[in-house]
Amino acid sequence: MKRKVITALTIGVLLVSAGCQRLSGGPKYAAPLPATPTTPVGQGELQPLDQSVPAPGTTLDGTGQGTDVASVAEPAGALNIGRSDMLGGWKLSSAGDNCMAFMTLTTWSGGYRANTRGCSSPALANVSAWDLSGKQVVLKDSSGAPVAQLYATSAQQFNGQTSSGSPVSLFR
Repeated sequence: MKRKVITALTIGVLLVSAGCQRLSGGPKYAAPLPATPTTPVGQGELQPLDQSVPAPGTTLDGTGQGTDVASVAEPAGALNIGRSDMLGGWKLSSAGDNCMAFMTLTTWSGGYRANTRGCSSPALANVSAWDLSGKQVVLKDSSGAPVAQLYATSAQQFNGQTSSGSPVSLFR
């Protein structure tokens, strides 16, 4: 009985091995694909992706005029801050809108990744990045345009204004 089982198993293994294309190398063996020809990489100036994106430091207000966000004067008593001071969850308040903001140190589009939750204002809902410029914290949208600029008034509170001129606060 054992001899029949061993013989059957041996025959089964041989049949499977014979039918396997990887081991047979026979006429059914798939030949490797030829290398794909490539064209040389060209050189030249690239056109901007989107001509409607405002230059860094400016945004479009309701009149279509550029508003220079970086020109807002630094308030007296603004504190020096570091990147690690911004990490984590924050409460964000502007023009009656109260929501949450989250800051990380993952580099992204002209700064570091950020996101907001629960914001009804389209500008605040589209915050995608943040960056430091001296003592100033700049919140940016996905295109890199500034949404708001803030200065630290304490270790746990930042005050400033949105690109449309509304007051904004970031606090814990």
